[in-house]
Amino acid sequence: MSVFQNATFYTTVGELRDLPVSVGVEIAFAGRSNAGKSSAINALANRNRLAFVSKTPGRTQHLNFFRLGNDRFLVDLPGYGYAKVPAEVRQHWERLLGTYLQTRQSLHGMVLIMDIRHPLTPLDRQMLAWFAPTKKAVHVLLTKSDKLTRQQGQKVLKTVRGFLRESYPQCSVQLFSSTSREGVEEVSALLDTWFVSGIDPDTGVLGEAGASESNKGDAPETPNAGNKKPPVKGE
Repeated sequence: MSVFQNATFYTTVGELRDLPVSVGVEIAFAGRSNAGKSSAINALANRNRLAFVSKTPGRTQHLNFFRLGNDRFLVDLPGYGYAKVPAEVRQHWERLLGTYLQTRQSLHGMVLIMDIRHPLTPLDRQMLAWFAPTKKAVHVLLTKSDKLTRQQGQKVLKTVRGFLRESYPQCSVQLFSSTSREGVEEVSALLDTWFVSGIDPDTGVLGEAGASESNKGDAPETPNAGNKKPPVKGE
């Protein structure tokens, strides 16, 4: 059974000081608003409402942590590129997301959600470019694959895979549908290996990237990395 089926809500974070102590292994889920991120999380967990699916895209405004057992966490990030917000709120999100994604020691990798009908948007490319300097794994889910014919889906998959191989070789990609459940077992198996590889087999704790933070939420400023900020709401 996939570890995702053990998922329970753990905490929600709106300020850096509220981040849990960085132990274990975390996998972040990111994506453009309305690309199907919450539905993908619910499909992996085999739940209807583990992650809230809003009729108003862009409503999630915090980092939501879900415990999967044994110091393993799924982290649902705010969707980007939809909600219009004041400049000061946008700056707050940039710092929160930026510091978390680029300095979080227990973060093993990121699942990037893209609507198969609109893949590789400018904000998706910005996120890839911005996260690449961490050298952590990225797996792209081309969601809503049931909206296309199999031939159309395979064509999009080939195009996106070619772009990633040329520009971001640490990235992988697959088709996914929370409706037909295409790709659910595939991504579950992959992310199970991420969780296992992030744990030191001798100590049972996070290995190379995983020394604990001494102070809860006490993280440095976001470093520059190509694009100087992550994509956020309102851009």
